[in-house]
Amino acid sequence: MVEVEEISEINVSPLIDMVFILLIFFIVTTVFVEETGIDVNIPQAAAAVNLEKNSILLAVTSEGQVVYGGREIGIGGVRPLVKRMIQSDDLPVIIQGDVDAPYGLTVRVASEAKLGGAKVNFAASQ
Repeated sequence: MVEVEEISEINVSPLIDMVFILLIFFIVTTVFVEETGIDVNIPQAAAAVNLEKNSILLAVTSEGQVVYGGREIGIGGVRPLVKRMIQSDDLPVIIQGDVDAPYGLTVRVASEAKLGGAKVNFAASQ
């Protein structure tokens, strides 16, 4: 009598496919938040509320710079940026103004964002 030795293998192809599907699922469902890229000393407010994560964050520094995503866009870049960003989704604009930022510049940034068609909010700490 001849003994036949069985070789058993585990087929890992479906496991690899399932891992890739899960990876794609988690990437698609992740909420990406773009930070302004600089530290801003925001003022305190008693009526501060938490806003949703999906928003356009603009920062006004104490040196008079307008920053989005870590790069300086200037006052002239606010309206085109806001128009482009709200085309796909109705995102609010959150302005993080430094305590020592020029008040006139902060108001101009808010005005440009409103002219771009967005709802404007100001960031404050509680």
